[in-house]
Amino acid sequence: MNSELLSATILLILVIDPFGNVPLVVSALSSTPAERRIRIVLRECLIAYAVLLVFLVGGHAFLALMHLSETSLSIAGGVILFLIALRMVFSHTEGVFGTPEGTEPFIVPLAIPAIAGPSALATVMLMASRDPGHSGVLALALTGAMTVTTVTLACAGWLQRLLGERVMRAFERLMGLVLTAVAVEMLLGGIKDVASQFRG
Repeated sequence: MNSELLSATILLILVIDPFGNVPLVVSALSSTPAERRIRIVLRECLIAYAVLLVFLVGGHAFLALMHLSETSLSIAGGVILFLIALRMVFSHTEGVFGTPEGTEPFIVPLAIPAIAGPSALATVMLMASRDPGHSGVLALALTGAMTVTTVTLACAGWLQRLLGERVMRAFERLMGLVLTAVAVEMLLGGIKDVASQFRG
């Protein structure tokens, strides 16, 4: 149980990518008064947590309603994860999610898609549909991952100054490499399921 909780938490942290979102947070809040920044980060993380929790709890019902199989979700989630991981490894000037700089953010781009992005939503839905009996463990894993994300993003300005932009980019690329392997594993799992159906 503990290993399952730990592995799920680590996977969600990799998918949400709090360290990779530090430059985005710093950029999005650059024109916001310093005394409001932590409050905004807490609000955006709470919104993202609520959205991810809804998809975690209602993911299985949503798949049934849309007549989607776990195999199709596994392949789609793997493709999305792979694309996000590629943008993490080969960084773009506009950031991982291609979001422009703006004034004080509300929901977009921090809560969605930076934190609760397509890859995170697909991942929690897939985890819930594959193991519906352990929804409590998955909810704890999501809570732990969001706690790490909230603390990291609340300290975004301090981390950027302490480590520097080059170190943050290097760490983001390292997380992207790990996430690439996770994406390939999801894709292979979906392909194996399709192949077994053809054999049967």
